[in-house]
Amino acid sequence: MVEYLPPFYRIKMVEPVHLIPQSERELALKRAHYNLFNLTSEEIFIDLLTDSGTGAMSHNQWASMMQADESYANAKSFTRFKEVIEMSTGMGEILPTHQGRAAENILFGHLLKDKKQAMVVSNQSFDTTIGHILYNEAIPVDIVIEEGKSPSFIHPFKGNMNIQKLEDVLLSNSDQVEIITLVVTNNAGGGQPVSMDNIKKVSEIAKKYNKYFFLDIARGIENAYFIQEREAEYQNYSLSEIFRKMCGYADGVWMSAKKDAYVNIGGFIALHDSELANKLRERLILFEGFPSYGGLAGRDLEAIATGLEEALTTDTVKQRINQVDYLVNELDAIGIPVVLPSGGHAAFIDAKEFLPHIPVEEFPAQALSCELYLRGGIRSVEIGSLMFGTHENGKFIPASNELLRLTIPRRTYEKGHLDYIVSIFKEIIPIKSSLQGLKITEEPELLRHFSCKLDLSNSELKIKSL
Repeated sequence: MVEYLPPFYRIKMVEPVHLIPQSERELALKRAHYNLFNLTSEEIFIDLLTDSGTGAMSHNQWASMMQADESYANAKSFTRFKEVIEMSTGMGEILPTHQGRAAENILFGHLLKDKKQAMVVSNQSFDTTIGHILYNEAIPVDIVIEEGKSPSFIHPFKGNMNIQKLEDVLLSNSDQVEIITLVVTNNAGGGQPVSMDNIKKVSEIAKKYNKYFFLDIARGIENAYFIQEREAEYQNYSLSEIFRKMCGYADGVWMSAKKDAYVNIGGFIALHDSELANKLRERLILFEGFPSYGGLAGRDLEAIATGLEEALTTDTVKQRINQVDYLVNELDAIGIPVVLPSGGHAAFIDAKEFLPHIPVEEFPAQALSCELYLRGGIRSVEIGSLMFGTHENGKFIPASNELLRLTIPRRTYEKGHLDYIVSIFKEIIPIKSSLQGLKITEEPELLRHFSCKLDLSNSELKIKSL
């Protein structure tokens, strides 16, 4: 029996990339103010910033785009888009949006309107979701299970919501809680999945207290794969059956199709409730476009439909998760503290464990991301106190974990790229104690990690890695 099978595709087109010299990378990092979002793509060798819209589309996706109908209203491409999502989710009300955060704007902008200090309870909301909640003057409440807070603890479904805490929140704040959500998989917690049992229990509690229950399914197909692999009851179910069953427990779902639909742009909201859907369409027209295109061209609608079909019926998800698993295991083998077990879309490194000399208020994961770029031209992203840390009454409140995310774009990199990443970490290990923390010099009010400027915590010291 062959232990390893290569990806179930062959490469038809390539895009050249270049590794610029270390001296140029140092200048680029300073020019970007130590924020890797500010680097240009030409300055990147391997880009692991995100898997959102950065993957490779299939020949069938490109072919379907050429057949698109670009009519303004009710194009046949929307009809196909709608039919595929209806079949996939089991929901009849479909609203296209240009990406996931646009769906959040439509959904939360309506449900939280004029409801200051309302609570949105989740296993662990990610950055743009938190941004939309705060923008609407509501309160995000995260109650992931305790096992999900420990990077090294082995648990098959570390993305699960703490059911007892959900009951406690609703018992004490029922009037204040407006929405309950589950992020599947849980990005902020290391790409960890949520079990079907947990989804069912959260749904039952939401119904008991008459609360809206929504799923963020940006990586929901990957979550379905983990259910198939790790939840014995569903081992003989198809990926499509599991995904539809997951969605069936919710009042609605929203999706950044740039993830599990394998496209460069797009998203949607899917609902059961036609009355709520009609209210959301009013906002959709204002912010996105006519309800049958929602900020997307017909070719984008076609690509999403084809991508969803492929993700649910082929081995592409399995191959991608195997890539992540390989990288996590290789990093673990050389002593890099990683989030275990491996999740769906990225390897997550516990930077607080790896760089204990850098205090959390100096952003150890961001410091590690800068070193990774300086040494290897690799762009990654901090998932820690730069992204999620806050100040309350003048006191710094750090994130629950200080993680560095190495996000694997779909159908983009090969094993050799992953081995190169591991080799760069081998170079960092001997000099890790010399790495400096960072301080913020300029930041916006919301979502600061996208555009803030930083400097070395002791800017008089030269970067020692070069």
